[in-house]
Amino acid sequence: MGATHKPALVAIGCSWGGLDAVSALLDALPDDFALPIALVQHRAAGSSDLTLMALLARHTPMAVKGIEDKAPIEPGTVHLAPPDYHLLAEPSRFALSTEARVRSARPSADVLFETAADTYGARTVGVVLTGAGSDGARGLARISQRGGRTLVQDPSSAARPEMPRAALAACEPDVVGTPGELAAALGRLACSESLVVPAGRGGAR
Repeated sequence: MGATHKPALVAIGCSWGGLDAVSALLDALPDDFALPIALVQHRAAGSSDLTLMALLARHTPMAVKGIEDKAPIEPGTVHLAPPDYHLLAEPSRFALSTEARVRSARPSADVLFETAADTYGARTVGVVLTGAGSDGARGLARISQRGGRTLVQDPSSAARPEMPRAALAACEPDVVGTPGELAAALGRLACSESLVVPAGRGGAR
C-alpha cells in the first residue's frame, strides 16, 4: 500500500440512511480521535443544522459544528456542510458555494472530495457511506488518483447501496466494511498505522 501519510482531512459523503451510518461510525471511533472530519449529508434546503448537530453529538466526544464560509478546518471536529451549499476544502479552511447542483445534490460529496484531493493530495481520506445515486464516486476516484485513502461502506450493510456500489465501480478502495469497520480503519490511520482490516471483518484492498 506504500507509505502512510498522516491525514489532513477525513471527508465523508452520505445520503439516504446517512444519519444512522454516520452515528455508527462516530460511535466506533477512538475517544481520542483528533483528525478533522468534513461531512456532506444530502438533505433538503432549509433543514436544521442544529437538529442534525445535536443528534450527531450524542455519538461522539468530538465537537460538531456547522460551517460558515472561510471557516477554519479544526482538529477533533466534525464539520457539517450546510443544506443547499457545496462545501469546498481549501488550505486550512472551508469555502461554501451556491454553484449548480452536482448529480442532483447540493451539497455534493463529489465537490468536497475533489477539492480535498486537489488541496491535500495523499493526505486526504474519502469515505462513501449509504445513499441513493452516484454522488461521491467520481470524487473518491480523484482522491485515489492523488494518493489519498479511500473507504467505502459495504453495500450489504447500507440502507441504500447505490452510492457505495457506484464508488466501488469508480475505484478500488483501500477498505470496504461496515461503519464500525471503517471507523477502526480511520483510527489506525490517525495513528499512521496500516489500514489492513482483521481477517473476516471486511475487505482491505
